[in-house]
Amino acid sequence: MAEVILENVTKNFPGDRKAVDNINLKINDGDFCVLVGPSGCGKSTTLRMIAGLESQSGGRIFIDGEDVSNVRPAKRGVAMVFQNYALYPTMTVKENIEFGLINNKIEKNEREKLINEITEIVSLQGYMNSLPQELSGGQRQRVALARAMVKKPKVFILDEPLSNLDAKLRVQMRNELIKLHKRLKTTFIYVTHDQVEAMSMGDEIVVLNNGKIMQVDSPSSLYNNPKNMFVAQFIGNPPMNVFNAKDIKDSVLEMDSRIKYIGFRPEDAEIHKTKPKTFSSLVIEATIDNVEILGSEIIYNMNTKIGNLEIKNFDKTSIVKDQAYLVIEKEKLKYFGKDKQAIDADIETLDDMPSFERVVS
Repeated sequence: MAEVILENVTKNFPGDRKAVDNINLKINDGDFCVLVGPSGCGKSTTLRMIAGLESQSGGRIFIDGEDVSNVRPAKRGVAMVFQNYALYPTMTVKENIEFGLINNKIEKNEREKLINEITEIVSLQGYMNSLPQELSGGQRQRVALARAMVKKPKVFILDEPLSNLDAKLRVQMRNELIKLHKRLKTTFIYVTHDQVEAMSMGDEIVVLNNGKIMQVDSPSSLYNNPKNMFVAQFIGNPPMNVFNAKDIKDSVLEMDSRIKYIGFRPEDAEIHKTKPKTFSSLVIEATIDNVEILGSEIIYNMNTKIGNLEIKNFDKTSIVKDQAYLVIEKEKLKYFGKDKQAIDADIETLDDMPSFERVVS
């Protein structure tokens, strides 16, 4: 097990393009840390620098207290699982797992012991003489994991390892990876562009955009307390609804002149068929453009005077189809400044203000 620290790490590519821009990150010993963000945000490059497959342009990387910035990948105590598994097609499952041990000159008896131990953990005992092409996607993924595990690394690095699997198998493998992490108690660093994977697997999530860290936090804190508009609208499906504060009421800005944008989560809006009477909530008149019934939840796409909104509702007994009124309690509103960073606005004066419904209906 090992703590991983990135200190002012930068990666420049030709054309003066910064793939990773001066990031500082501490991953605690034994954590399951997930790096998530849109394509091109720098998450895979960061992972490859930790593994030693890419050299950083600046800054230092520490693993288990040692500066590994100029240490070869094989000497870092890191094992990596790739998106495409990278298995040797002409080798059996056992030979794929054993290959690294042979290169490291591990004695045969010790190799056999390690292989038997690891294949039992990942349930591959009956496939040791099979070739990779004879296995399912999930089984090939287990072989890749076993090959990494058998090295007994300090840190596991996984680069979108489930992206080639179908939806059902991804869910199954997510659960298996979570159980595996709990069993091994080793530091896991996992890269994905899938926020569902990130939110369901990570103890700590690092949200990246344009090579910079937007927020490092637990899944619940990321969702409930985003530090900026990017995180607010990247995390969550549907994402947070955000609109200009001036589109509601100019006097809202008198509460706190810093407020430029206001947001709320799709599930935080109540849907009413008739105009409600309230003096302490935000009320928005809406026209329903589309209704998506997705099993346990319903997604409403709505057109309003403050823009298009997506609302998540769970009441399948009373589906609204044409006009509606949205009610959002003031405690559910999130506030952002001109720089799109979250601010803690003083909203107590809302109780003394006229209802918002007169403005947005």
